[in-house]
Amino acid sequence: MSSTTGTATLRDGTLPIDAPLAVDPATVRWALECDVLVIGFGAAGASAAIAARKAGARVIVADRFDGGGASAKSGGIVYAGGGTQQQKAHGYDDTPEEMFKYLRLETGDAVSEPTLRQFCEDSRGLIEWLESIGADFTSTAPPPKTSYPKDGIYLYYSGNESVAEYAEQARPAPRGHRTRGTWLSGKTMFEFLRAETTRQGAQVLTQTSARRLITDAKTGAVIGAELWQLPPGSDAARRHDKLILKAEKVFNVFPKWATRLRAEARDLELAHAIPLQVRAARGVILSTGGFIFNREMVARHAPKYTRTMSLGTAGCDGSGIRLGQSVGGHADKLDHVSAWRFINPPVDWPKGIAVNQKGERFCNEQVYGAKLGVEMCEFHDGKAWLVLDRKLRWNAIREAIFGGLWFFQSVPALLMMLFAKRARTPEALGAKLGIDGAGLGRTVADYNAAIAEKREDPLRKSDAMRAPLDTPKFYALDIGSHMACPAITLGGLRVDEGNGAVLNTQGQAIAGLYAAGRTAIGIASNRYVSGLSLADCLWSGRRAGSHAAGQN
Repeated sequence: MSSTTGTATLRDGTLPIDAPLAVDPATVRWALECDVLVIGFGAAGASAAIAARKAGARVIVADRFDGGGASAKSGGIVYAGGGTQQQKAHGYDDTPEEMFKYLRLETGDAVSEPTLRQFCEDSRGLIEWLESIGADFTSTAPPPKTSYPKDGIYLYYSGNESVAEYAEQARPAPRGHRTRGTWLSGKTMFEFLRAETTRQGAQVLTQTSARRLITDAKTGAVIGAELWQLPPGSDAARRHDKLILKAEKVFNVFPKWATRLRAEARDLELAHAIPLQVRAARGVILSTGGFIFNREMVARHAPKYTRTMSLGTAGCDGSGIRLGQSVGGHADKLDHVSAWRFINPPVDWPKGIAVNQKGERFCNEQVYGAKLGVEMCEFHDGKAWLVLDRKLRWNAIREAIFGGLWFFQSVPALLMMLFAKRARTPEALGAKLGIDGAGLGRTVADYNAAIAEKREDPLRKSDAMRAPLDTPKFYALDIGSHMACPAITLGGLRVDEGNGAVLNTQGQAIAGLYAAGRTAIGIASNRYVSGLSLADCLWSGRRAGSHAAGQN
């Protein structure tokens, strides 16, 4: 077998993907047979499996781990609008057209206008479908802008809707629908999807990876996959599960240790997994997520983001994308990454200024964290500082201690303020940072003058988010990409936007192969706002599952 991945990839726990196996289907002794095979059991895979089963197909779902993936680890935010029940309950008169106008600003050419319109038209129904399988989105009134709302608040502004340059073109409405639960709600939401997948009768295989696709030697159509499963209940399976759970627990603090644990788990798979050749009579759906945990792929396709922190799970290793490429699938936008630099809360942070190495502002500090992060990584070498004065810093400290923030919001904020460089003048602060001190001095003076003279902020930041920097000392918080800046990949396989079929480099559908979620190009493949990827996973998964089930 020839592998499509090199040895460098294997060091981070990534499995190899082998060249497709071309066979005469009548001569193969299939271990299992189904109509639709779903590879990857997160939100996209579960949605695909449920849709395919409802359409009458026999479905097998395979996941390298225990299911859930990045979806279960997420905040459980679904970006939805167009007049959901939750929006109406709080007096927001949102429409699919207003949602479309806003998302067009964020998504650009990621998908065609008709596809984006359909996504917006279907949005309310997507929330209603999730509610029908048990999810709850009941909320109190939306809060001020935040990176993630507190328990009890399940509807909020999760993007740039209220920022002036967007609000002028699309009527703002809160569209971040958080699944009701405690702590991060992704696991709660996925358990409803898992239960519905089982209730609908899909067969779920865990600790089962796909290492190559199987094609018809005569037609070239994808007719199945070679899966590798750790024997259920075996010592290897139990050890594998423990290693992955431990890697997840320690990753944020000890990422190198977590990488070694994932590599050890991968070695167990290579040594003990048993091959299963699975026939899929109607189609194979790839839904394994993105590739942020495949650092070789990140370095090759998105080198500006190598210093960011991988957000997701070990399953986000690009395996679905690589499987699609192995049979001629066209991968695109692999350089598109969403890097998150949230500076709200504390609410006083965005009242300061974010500056680059020239000491100049480069982005409206009020924007959604992913926009700030991408501006920083794409155009400023991933280097930036947030400048506050003494009064803003103390206001932020008080909020971090007494404001009821999540610990992942308050603790990093306190540490960043504790270790911030400080000086009595902006010029001296710039010198300490090793950036243009004179430039920083001019930037602070211009910022203060615009406020004093009641002029509009040149970067369109609202007056409510501006405060003069006039109380020494001055503080600079390092917000560069090397400072725990989470990131996810957005590119994937090109698909037919009407049905999710994977396209080759000539734009033709590859018979029998589909992709969904972050394995595919979708709504969120240019820019990201909270909940948009999860919404796209659910929507594109249902699209692919329904169409695959209808094939003969």
